[in-house]
Amino acid sequence: MLKNNKLDEMQEQKLLKIEHNGCWGAFWGLLAAMVIQLLTGAEPQAVAGEWLVFMALALYMGVACMHAGIWDRRLSNSWKVNLVISLIAALCVGLFQFAFTYLRFHKPVGSLWGAAILTGVTFVLCFAAISIAGRITKKRQAALNSEPEEDEEQAGGKP
Repeated sequence: MLKNNKLDEMQEQKLLKIEHNGCWGAFWGLLAAMVIQLLTGAEPQAVAGEWLVFMALALYMGVACMHAGIWDRRLSNSWKVNLVISLIAALCVGLFQFAFTYLRFHKPVGSLWGAAILTGVTFVLCFAAISIAGRITKKRQAALNSEPEEDEEQAGGKP
């Protein structure tokens, strides 16, 4: 009943694009909602539900892409790109941490030190995680490229 696809190829491509945009809209919308809530004074426990959904979505997409051997549509899988992405992520986390602590405690020096430390830790962890994910993806790409296609086996005379 639900297994029959009633869409033609054009409709299927349009639906995939709609789902793609919806997924990324939800991903970035959840992140923005959490940041806004935290910066406007919400307790961290108040965004726990959103955080769980956000992390589950991020983890699923990351693992699914690595399993499929897909790195990114536009970015290359190189240490230079990983370095830049890690730096951007670390600066975003550092700016958020500074704003969060400064708005709560009004101590600029302490907020700056806390943000600096968290920026450094985030950079190191992010670079390590992205580099490991990149290696896993490259290995998976190599494994997928070395596997014979089912169509080629069937074309070789097997019934």
